[in-house]
Amino acid sequence: MNIINIKDWKLGIQLSKEKPFLISGPCSAETETQVLQTCTQIANLGVDVLRAGIWKPRTRPGSFEGIGKKALPWLVEAGKQTNLPVCCEVANANHVEEALKHGIDILWLGARTTVNPFAVQAIADALQGVDIPIMIKNPVNPDLELWIGAIERIAQAGIQKIAAIHRGFSVYNAPKYRNQPQWEIPIELRRRIANLEIICDPSHIAGKRDLLFEIAQHALDLNFDGLMLESHITPDTAWSDAQQQVTPEGLQTLMKQLITRQLDTDNLDYLNKINHFRTLIDNLDTQTLHLLSQRMEIVRQIGLHKKESNIAILQIERWLNVRNSALEKAASSSLSESFVEDIINTIHKESIRQQTTIMRKD
Repeated sequence: MNIINIKDWKLGIQLSKEKPFLISGPCSAETETQVLQTCTQIANLGVDVLRAGIWKPRTRPGSFEGIGKKALPWLVEAGKQTNLPVCCEVANANHVEEALKHGIDILWLGARTTVNPFAVQAIADALQGVDIPIMIKNPVNPDLELWIGAIERIAQAGIQKIAAIHRGFSVYNAPKYRNQPQWEIPIELRRRIANLEIICDPSHIAGKRDLLFEIAQHALDLNFDGLMLESHITPDTAWSDAQQQVTPEGLQTLMKQLITRQLDTDNLDYLNKINHFRTLIDNLDTQTLHLLSQRMEIVRQIGLHKKESNIAILQIERWLNVRNSALEKAASSSLSESFVEDIINTIHKESIRQQTTIMRKD
């Protein structure tokens, strides 16, 4: 897959170099008082953009699905009173029309919308000729191609200011988080679209306010461009997602605890050491590839021997012995079991492929 590199894909708002770029506000706009009080109380806490859910796509009917367009003037007024831009989620062309008509500054596509190419295309069609920043959340399921496809559809509509929002992925019976972060997916997105800004949504990943800090800090450690955190004047009585929202005071405490990492430094001692370590890594990588090449040469010899003897490729007892032996050595090697298991499974998959190729040759 080719790497996408579009120079001008930026949210269009100056990101602070000294603090995390922050989007915050209530999960849902419930009342005018609630929106205005929440937004005015968080405005001086380093918030760059105010948010509120106007339309709320919910999993099951009967849940609070948002006030609707009636709440748009509340959010716009909050932006005027605080002199901050405002954003909301849109899920169809009508939402786009209403948000633009009321003067919303930034729009975002939610996870349930991103998963549906027809819905994304309808929104893209509604955005033709419009100059407005668009943020695109990852789809509910861990499918990078769907995420990239949504980004491409919005870009093809002529939108030049685009950012991605990582809010985690739905899994059945999640053990810890509401949505699994699966950090490797947004990392791969950054590789594929090098200049795309990525904002983390710890609220929807965590699902609980006591997990927000560890998610937010990890995102900053990975050099994400900003955070989207839900806040509410009385979160315990919120009409949606009560457990993951924080009070303005809680937001202030959380932001003070976060550490923003530098991307680079001019410190010569650091540069000398990091270059030394990277040289060591490069040399070890070369050796590792050489060893893997030697291993696969032996695998091919085994494949020829099996073919000549009319023996099946998969020898399950041998494979289990190799796998279990590697996992037993993981602990003593200071390597996680899951890491070693991933490596040994990948090697075995390639070994099967190599021997299959030999078996099929005339």
